[in-house]
Formats: sequence, C-alpha cells, structure tokens
Amino acid sequence: MSARERAARAAVHALLRRVHGGVIELREPDGTLLAFGTQAPPPATPLRVRVDVHSPALWVELALHHGVGFGRAYMDGLWSCEDLVTLVRIAARAMEAGDRARERFLPLVGPLQRASWRLKANTRARSRERIAAHYDLGDELFSRFLDETMMYSSGIFERPDATLHEASVAKLERICRTLDLGPGDHVLEIGTGWGGFALHAAGRYGCRVTTTTISRAQHAHAVAAVRAAGLSDRVEVLLEDYRDLRGQYDKLVSIEMIEAVGWEHLDTYFRVCAERLKPDGAMLLQAIVASDRAYRVERASVGFINAFIFPGGTLPSMAAIEHSVGRTDLRSVRLEDITAHYAPTLRLWRENFLAAWPELVDHGYDERFRRIWELYLAYCEAGFEERRIQDVQVTLAKPRFRAEPLPPLPAAAPSATAARPTARPADADDDRLTAAAWD
Repeated sequence: MSARERAARAAVHALLRRVHGGVIELREPDGTLLAFGTQAPPPATPLRVRVDVHSPALWVELALHHGVGFGRAYMDGLWSCEDLVTLVRIAARAMEAGDRARERFLPLVGPLQRASWRLKANTRARSRERIAAHYDLGDELFSRFLDETMMYSSGIFERPDATLHEASVAKLERICRTLDLGPGDHVLEIGTGWGGFALHAAGRYGCRVTTTTISRAQHAHAVAAVRAAGLSDRVEVLLEDYRDLRGQYDKLVSIEMIEAVGWEHLDTYFRVCAERLKPDGAMLLQAIVASDRAYRVERASVGFINAFIFPGGTLPSMAAIEHSVGRTDLRSVRLEDITAHYAPTLRLWRENFLAAWPELVDHGYDERFRRIWELYLAYCEAGFEERRIQDVQVTLAKPRFRAEPLPPLPAAAPSATAARPTARPADADDDRLTAAAWD
C-alpha cells in the first residue's frame, strides 16, 4: 500500500467511526476484519453489512471523490458487498450531519459551483444529449426489467402480493381518476416515456392525448405502440422539447420528468405548464423530491447519480416547486406521498434486471455496466427505504378548476418489507413533506 493509499485509508476510517445508523464490517485484502459504526436507537431497524475491499485504491477514490468515487470504485471492482441496499441504508442514516456541514460551506463554494452549473445548464440541445445518454440505452435493456406497461416510475401496490404490472396499472388508474379523465378531455403529457400513460388514458378513458419526448428511442417505441394498439386517432406522439409546445389542453400529466428539467429551469417548466392549460384545467405532477437542505447542497455538487446515471438531473424540493408554482396562476389542490411504494418497485426492477443479465450480455452490455446499474437500483431503493428522498403526486389547478379530487390512499404500507418513515427528526428548517438529503 502506497503512502497516498495509507493516508486515504486513515481518512476514510476516521469517517466510518462516526457512522451511527448501523454496523459496517470491512474485510481488507489481507483478510483483516474491522467493524465500524453503532446501531441507531429504536425503533429504527438494526442494520449490519459486510464489505469486501479488493484493492487499496478504493481508499483514494472515497477520500478524494466521495459519492462519485464510491460508484466508480464499485464499477471497477475495487469493492463488493452482498447486500448493497443495507450498505446504502446505513450510509443514508449517517449522511445528515454531513449535509449540514456541506451546507455551511455553500457561501464559499456555492457561487463558483452554480456558475459552473449555468455553463452546463439544460439547453434544448444539451437536454437531448442528456436524455439520450440514459433513455436511449436500448429497449432490450428497459424491457427486461420493467413490466408490460414500460412505466419507469413508482407503481402503487394496493395489495402486499401485487405484481409489478398491477402496481403500474394502479398508479395509472390513480392518475386518470384523480384528474377525472373522460372522452371529452384533451390531455397533454410532458415526458412520454415508452407511451404507457398515453396508451392507458386513451384506451381506457377515451380521451385524446398529446404526448412529447426528446428521446428518439422512446419516440419510436411509443409511435409503434400507439399504432399497434389502434389508437393513432386518439394519441399524438411528438418529438419536441416541452419549452416549444403550443396550444391549450384540458388536463396535463408529467410523471417523474421534472427531475430532468434542472433547477435553473423550474420557473420555465411551471410557466409552460400553466400556459398550456385551459382556465379550468388541472395537472398531475409525479415527482421525486429532496429536502430543502439537500436541494441547496446538491445544486452546488455532482453526485453518483449525476455522474453515472442521469447527467444534468436535479431533484427539486417541495419548497422549490412551491416557489416556482407561486409565480404562475396554478394552485396546489392535493399532495400525496407515495414514497412507500417506490422501494418495492425498485426491488422488483433490480430482481428482474439481475435475472435477465445473461440475455443482456448477448446484447453487448458488459460487467461494468451490470455493476453500476445494480448499484444504481439498490442505491435508490435504499434512499426511499430510509426516506432520504420521497415520491409525491401533486395536483395543480387553474383558477376555474372545480372538480373534487379523490380521497387519500390508505395509510398502510404496501407490504411488510416496504419503506416506512424512520425515527430521525426532520431538518429544523424543513417541516414539509420531504426528508433528508440524497447524495
């Protein structure tokens, strides 16, 4: 081990000694077994996990590059763990103090970091490139782990034994019924995905749907799916940036697309939504959100998800959403927390992905891709389990909207192993729905 690696190892060990949300056992390359951390007090679930270190280069990656180094080191095989979800859950519990510390440095580094972000802002051209980097990875990938609806967003599990397909359909039903869709409605969808919502809304509720995406692969898939379903007279699929849309619609739906907008364009996004709705219109937004503190900190940094999975993405906070909505004539009429349903959704995606891996190898995906995607899915599952991030459905309405929204979902978690709130107190400056930060 080099002097640089020894120094990095000492620094990382010092941080691990401060872990309080569970116990991490490290088995080093020479077989030495070290334990770090303490269990969180009840009622938090006791967590314990072992990590095998395969190279001392891991310490340098973690010490210098933090979350990005964590992901890159796993992708490169510098460490392994049989239970990635538990490992990230322990890390998530320990991050809160780090978030507060990072926030204190924002006055020093924030302006420079934000200037850097503006140079990399989601312009129309850059948005297309960034969306393609993730969503154009190939239908053979996404079709192997998503269900038949091809919905790449949280489902809603109405029964503990519900399938992934049933959860996706339940989510689509919830959206359509919340907006009281019917044959007389013309719906605009911002963020087509693979066409799951448009097909469901037009096929089951008889409404017209205009849906837009900037992913060429998703556009081609959705056009073919609409044609195959015989719904070309009711569904129009556009290959167009949301900022270039025209016309007015009765209802608007956007399902986990806002994360790709970028913090610097939130005002523009909601202004467009407001302009595209008729005076009595309403929209349903499904969004992954972070706490106010996380939003402030992550705007000035690049984490694992940004670096390897969703370039240019930003999780908004509820305060940021409310601020931008407040600059329009839209008003919030309903907010529902569906976080408990995302961990089981991600668990099933990860199981499907790993089960399909032998087939994916035949399509050219390599071992480094498998490792980073397995970590990505586990990372997000752990985030929702610990409520580091949350998923919400927000109904926004124009001034003349008068319809009555649905009653809330039952409070019970979807299964015995589904995500539940932890005992950690919320941030002192954040009494809204959201929990702690997502690194």
